[in-house]
Amino acid sequence: MATGGAIIVSSSLQHHEVISSLSNQQQRIRFSDAVIPGSIIFPLSGIAYIIMEIEDFCDNSREIKLMEQIEQFVHIHRNSFLLLAAALYGAKEWEILFKVQQRFLGSNLKIIPAHNSGDMVKSMLTIAKVTCKPHVDSVRDRIAMIRAQLIEHSPVWEMLHKQQLNDAK
Repeated sequence: MATGGAIIVSSSLQHHEVISSLSNQQQRIRFSDAVIPGSIIFPLSGIAYIIMEIEDFCDNSREIKLMEQIEQFVHIHRNSFLLLAAALYGAKEWEILFKVQQRFLGSNLKIIPAHNSGDMVKSMLTIAKVTCKPHVDSVRDRIAMIRAQLIEHSPVWEMLHKQQLNDAK
């Protein structure tokens, strides 16, 4: 099990392919009407995702509602991701993605373009796994060790050390 505890999922996604994939990977799922429609929350990782189809942004009246929904989602969740799904990313799709990025520039929203549910599930589980507390500590320790080794064996570090020895003479 990649994430540990139960995943909280919007009831609007009850029959979505992503939820089937998560269930098939032995993820415990709890449906809720109290969360924003289209959202998936990994409580142990403190991560929240909202799934949207890029084609829904093509209708101007629908786009305004979607942007407001994203705004509300970002306001509620500190660590938020938008999974923007399109079978193919052409010029129109990239333009929509760019518009969403511009609208939420400087916010805590991260946008992940996805082609299918498999991409979405893989992205969600990977991010949830690496942000889960025990894994974060392990990654942080490894990065600190690698950083120390790089500094220790760095030619720049050796040059500075030699310079310091020469200055001491």
